Formats: sequence, C-alpha cells, structure tokens
Amino acid sequence: MEQMLLTKEITKAARGLLEWSAPKLSAASGVPLDTIKSFESGRTKTLSAENQDRIQKAMELEGVQFLEAGHIATGNGVSMADGGGE
Repeated sequence: MEQMLLTKEITKAARGLLEWSAPKLSAASGVPLDTIKSFESGRTKTLSAENQDRIQKAMELEGVQFLEAGHIATGNGVSMADGGGE
C-alpha cells in the first residue's frame, strides 16, 4: 500500500492523541526538531519521504492509526469529514 501524505494538521492531531510535544516526536522518530517545527508551522510544505516514514512509524508504534479516505478505524478516534472545517 502506498504511504499516505502527512499534512501538518494530521501530524499535529496525531501528536495530540499521544500527548507528545514536538521534542518528544523528534526523539521518538529521529527527525530533527527544527524539521518538525518548520513543517508544522507551514514554513516547509512537505517532508522528505524518509522523514515522513520515520514520523509515521514512531507514532504507529504507540498506537496511532493513520487513515486514508474510505478506511475505517479499528478503535476509538476522530476523523475529518470531506469538506470539514470549510
């Protein structure tokens, strides 16, 4: 399955579920803190494939399930509906 594209909103929401600070995510993933802060602030629009993979895997190891449109969660959680927030 193709890796989903992480957005700053998805990354922040996943950190919130884990109650992780940006420094905690950096330590768990091995991605530099400045890279995470730059991405989450919008200064950087995308992450490298390697950094995205590291962030996603670190969070998945702690139980976060990343969902693409149409996929169903296996546990409790939240998801944005199409057009949400507009």
